Amino acid sequence: MRIVDLLKKEAIILNADVSTKEEMLNLLIDLHKKAGNISDTETFKEGIMKRESEGPTAIADGICIPHSKNEAVKTPGIAAITVPAGVDCDALDGQNSDLFFMIAAPATGADVHLEALSRLSTILMDAEFRKKLLTAKDIDAFLNAIDAKETEKYGAETETTETKPAKTGYRVLAVTACPTGIAHTYMAAEALEEKGKELGIPVKAETNGSSGAKNVLTDEEIAACDGIIIAADKNVEMARFDGKPLLKVKVSDGIHKSQQLIEKIVNGEAPVYHHKGATGASSEEEGEGLGHQIYKHLMNGVSHMLPFVIGGGILIAIAFLLDDYSIDPSNFGMNTPLAAFFKTAGGVAFNFMLPILAGYIAMSIADRPGLMVGFVGGYVASCGTTFASCFDSSISPISGGFIGALFAGFIAGYLVLFLKKLTEKLPAAMDGLRPMLIYPVVGLLGISVIMFAINPFFSWLNQLLYNALESLGGANSIILGIIVAGMMSIDMGGPFNKAAYVFGTAALGSQTESGYMIMAAVMVGGMVPPIAIAISSWLFKNKFTDNDRKAAPVNAIMGLCFISEAAIPYAAGDPLHVIPSCVAGSSVAGALSMAFQCTLMAPHGGVFVFPVVGNPFMYIISLLVGSVVGAVLLGILRKPAAK
Repeated sequence: MRIVDLLKKEAIILNADVSTKEEMLNLLIDLHKKAGNISDTETFKEGIMKRESEGPTAIADGICIPHSKNEAVKTPGIAAITVPAGVDCDALDGQNSDLFFMIAAPATGADVHLEALSRLSTILMDAEFRKKLLTAKDIDAFLNAIDAKETEKYGAETETTETKPAKTGYRVLAVTACPTGIAHTYMAAEALEEKGKELGIPVKAETNGSSGAKNVLTDEEIAACDGIIIAADKNVEMARFDGKPLLKVKVSDGIHKSQQLIEKIVNGEAPVYHHKGATGASSEEEGEGLGHQIYKHLMNGVSHMLPFVIGGGILIAIAFLLDDYSIDPSNFGMNTPLAAFFKTAGGVAFNFMLPILAGYIAMSIADRPGLMVGFVGGYVASCGTTFASCFDSSISPISGGFIGALFAGFIAGYLVLFLKKLTEKLPAAMDGLRPMLIYPVVGLLGISVIMFAINPFFSWLNQLLYNALESLGGANSIILGIIVAGMMSIDMGGPFNKAAYVFGTAALGSQTESGYMIMAAVMVGGMVPPIAIAISSWLFKNKFTDNDRKAAPVNAIMGLCFISEAAIPYAAGDPLHVIPSCVAGSSVAGALSMAFQCTLMAPHGGVFVFPVVGNPFMYIISLLVGSVVGAVLLGILRKPAAK
């Protein structure tokens, strides 16, 4: 249905005399009542005010489109007014609004308001067209301008709502991304696309995985869709979605709440997104919790750090495997030329770990200007420079280590945000100086002063951590193994899993025997869930469906590769039985790994790095025992599957 079909002459007032947002809304509601679109003014007003409380409907450039899908609406329609003097409607660009369209849609039936909202948002982007509407001499000229613009954009249409063919293309678009870009990213994309097929709503999902963006959304698809779902735990490129209805949620919601998300988009319940900042930047979603923001920034740093840790860690582990300890125990890893090559190459990558972590945390917070400041902060933390070491060369630097780099990233990011806020009112002619001069120079000076001052504190914290790791023994180490390995199975790739893994990599960075033991417990805990489920499906066939049993071999292989996320579909379908069983199995494996003093110098790789595991035979025993415990417990707890 065309906009002019929904916009009756009696629902239009040009050059209206209103000065407040409340007066504007009341006038538009009265026009709907006058046009016969609504049956109950108060009920319709409640819907309008509810939508206004969720976020401003003032888009930008003087446009405001309040709307409601409401039980009081008898006939779908649009009311319009122009207010040359402008009204303050809390627009995100700070401008007063002078062009208003209020959309009324029935609570049931076709989503007329979605099509109208989409079309209005699109054609009103043309500044010349907006000027024609504001200067229209009469209502006929106003309607003719809309009709001509809509025809130019969408072609001549004569079909009614009942006879118009279904909208072609993708109605809902999505972008999925998780910190590691391995499993959750693709599971969320598949869940959304499959649920779309089930609901008869075409959905396309772009995946921002570890190998880059795949199935990338085109400009044409974005312009034509009803809305976008961002299911991500790290930043994605957002500028392209400016002006579109958009939901931003955790990646796990894309897996578990796909239907609710799709329905919110097609029902017009998603707020219109307005981008702030440079192209390529991600914007914080209104209402996004502080905890999730911090987690997202941290995971952005961790996801970029992991290739350096994994690549460097594995090469260093190979160096120890190839070296001859008896030549010079104090130089183990560098005694033979081949070992020295692997140790040096791995060390180069490994030494980038902390600057990369801090740099990409800062970039997640403050976009590109934060990268350099965070990178320097992370390097200062890793090399341990302090004011004392600057002024007295006899004083040795003291490293702030992993904890120092972590804080450096957040400090750098928020420092650059502060500089952006501080300089935003500079003359427009100086805009080019901000990213090229002010942010890098003042940011570098600021992060250096801060990190030089607090490095001793973080060094003290690191020393406490290392001393605690070194003191681990007997029951203490076993308890820690139970905790970190069990956490790997609580949410299988979620915050608990990532917290345990980050702790493992931090312990690995200590380059101590205890740190290597913790990393071994973390990895064996993460390998157990998929393997335990596979074994359970083989031992207790009546407790699993045919499809579950067919997927078991793949699940086992993914578990051996240390991909915990393979267990998520099973956990999502039966969380009360699967999760406790897997946590129990992982905890047993972690405890045994610690008890046998198994060590791991590589932070990833599953069975492919078993050759560099310290005490590999007992490590395999730990994995097998933990997997069998989890499998048997799951078989006992789970009810027989329905045939």
